[in-house]
Amino acid sequence: MNMYAVPSPGIPGCPPGLEYLTQVDQLLIKQKVEVIEALVGFESNNKYEVRNVMGQNVFYAVEENDCLSRQCCGPLRPFNIHILDNFGQEVISITRPLKCMSCFFPCCLQELEVQAPPGNTVGYVIQQWHPLSPKFIVANEHNEPMLKIHGPFCGWSCLPDVDFEILTMDEVSKIGKISKQWTGLLREAFTDADNFGIQFPMDLDVRMKAVMIGACFLI
Repeated sequence: MNMYAVPSPGIPGCPPGLEYLTQVDQLLIKQKVEVIEALVGFESNNKYEVRNVMGQNVFYAVEENDCLSRQCCGPLRPFNIHILDNFGQEVISITRPLKCMSCFFPCCLQELEVQAPPGNTVGYVIQQWHPLSPKFIVANEHNEPMLKIHGPFCGWSCLPDVDFEILTMDEVSKIGKISKQWTGLLREAFTDADNFGIQFPMDLDVRMKAVMIGACFLI
């Protein structure tokens, strides 16, 4: 078996199931294209593959919510995302309640909670109010701010990639980024399937790496 598929022994301070994250500083989250969604526009539960830089699957992610929320709320819908390892064990749980993302309603902005393993909260991602650019706070399990994420003007860009910078709290140092990767004109036109890349320091607390994965799904 490949090394990325073999369970690692417990690492002190590392939630069980996240041992592999101690070895990486980049991940690709690849959304799987649903045929029925591409053909008729019927929104289905999203499924994802989380890969390393060599293209090997290290985790799988499955969205859970109800059909009414998917069709009526679109990308603002509440969800639970279950992230599984290659043995089918759930190692990360991500929960987003129903919120809005309008700058006119600063009291009802996006947020999510990340648990690893399920039942053990490791952090939160909380949207900050800003009239033009998407901004988020990454907090630890005690809701203490640890990092910031700043997106591009109005949350979009005419360039193939759209980058969200990961910054220290004082905004002096950029320590990583979350990037929406160009997937090709036809795929962009007929589906909402996205590819996202995450870069973070190798020595970043593994719990914060898990929260960054959650931030990627929120973005």
